[in-house]
Amino acid sequence: MLVLQVLLMALYGLCLLLLLGFSLTQWQLTRLARRAYSAPALPEPPPPATWPRLTVQLPIYNEQNVVERLIDAAAALDYPPDRLHVQVLDDSTDDTVALAAARVAYHRARGVHVSHVRRPERTGYKAGALAYGLGCTDGELIAIFDADFLPEPDFLRRAVPHFYHPTTDNARTGVVQTRWGHLNEDYSLLTELQAFGLNAHFFVEQVGRQAGGHFLNFNGTGGIWRRACIEDAGGWHADTLTEDLDLSYRAQLRGWQFRYLPAVAAPAELPATMDALKSQQFRWTKGAAETARKHLRQVWNSGQSVGTRLHATFHLLNSAVFVAILLMAVLSVPLVFVRALGAEQLRPVFHMAALFLLTLVPLTLYFRTSWQQAARRRPAPAGFTEQLLLFLAFSMGLSLHNARAVVLGLVGQRSAFIRTPKLGMLAGAGSWRGRRYRTSSLLSGLTLLEGLLAAYFLFGIGAGIYLQEYGLLPTHLLLATGYGLVFYYSLRHAS
Repeated sequence: MLVLQVLLMALYGLCLLLLLGFSLTQWQLTRLARRAYSAPALPEPPPPATWPRLTVQLPIYNEQNVVERLIDAAAALDYPPDRLHVQVLDDSTDDTVALAAARVAYHRARGVHVSHVRRPERTGYKAGALAYGLGCTDGELIAIFDADFLPEPDFLRRAVPHFYHPTTDNARTGVVQTRWGHLNEDYSLLTELQAFGLNAHFFVEQVGRQAGGHFLNFNGTGGIWRRACIEDAGGWHADTLTEDLDLSYRAQLRGWQFRYLPAVAAPAELPATMDALKSQQFRWTKGAAETARKHLRQVWNSGQSVGTRLHATFHLLNSAVFVAILLMAVLSVPLVFVRALGAEQLRPVFHMAALFLLTLVPLTLYFRTSWQQAARRRPAPAGFTEQLLLFLAFSMGLSLHNARAVVLGLVGQRSAFIRTPKLGMLAGAGSWRGRRYRTSSLLSGLTLLEGLLAAYFLFGIGAGIYLQEYGLLPTHLLLATGYGLVFYYSLRHAS
């Protein structure tokens, strides 16, 4: 019995330490970001004397709902026509091919240099498409937009000069990344919570990492690469689900610099259904774990500062937080009975459980800073406290799904690249009912287990009230709400 008690204490303590480390890392990034926002803004760099040859790559796979508007947006980009090449990298197997071909023909007749690129086979998924397209163009700079993005006409005019900013080592600027905007943030609670979380990454994390001189990441879309950087870092690899994060680390480990522009937004559509969101979350969390497995040793063997290596470690392993949340959540219900039954040896575990709430203090500042920056650009759909609690609950509710993805990534199990289907919504218009594309069935054993966990944490709430042990009540309320929301949306969007 004593051995089990010690194991419980050790496991719970390790999970808490991981969450605390993640929380303190976000707090440090928040401090750096707030300092950056309070500093005088640097003047915008002047346009280059000669605009470089630039290729816009549009990787698509079965995107009937959005392919036409994507090509139209790329064709409308304001850039010297003789220096611009638009590549539609089309791996589609449905009517998307005909739709794309028609729009390409239309814009080509108008004088736009646009190509409809069809490769022989879909090897390497998105990474393979980008690599194939790179061999079919002479662009010095490569802008990438996923199918759900709608760049503004002035995007290139605003972003490209930052490759030649007078305050930077221009020759070593490998990437200029911009912030993601949200076309359908107000569509539902699901999209509101996604926007809330993504805003924290783009308004705080990326700003803080840049201010601290730490590793940034290209976000897969809404940014521009220097071709020489891609080639020097070894090109696109398809051995992880996050080819963007993988190439970002390979490039920065070779000394390339990244610039992030929070003032320039690339609007995009958020997943509006649970199957699409789960597909995206699986790809991001598993891919981050795969990238950590691939590069973490190189990071620690690099000549970077200890601070940068620590931030890179938490950056690459941030998806492991879901494993810690899941383990702590499952162990938390028995802790209610441990406290009530008076097992003295396990009382320290219960006190550690209460400390979990302290990790939310730095995270509150982190999300508050993001929320304030986002509110300067558009009114928030709900109050900060309401959104924060719902987001934390929802993130906890995804911990089973995401923890599974993390474990698969860390052990090296390969899986296919499943793209996130888009509905073609604009400013909340449209509906998910009758949609063409689904990633997988939501009525799976994992969904059933999520429903059972919602009931499990409701039981924990009831047990805590009955036994008058209230220390874990806030945690169980968040967990029951989060798993309940995930289970509800999974059932609703399965129809």
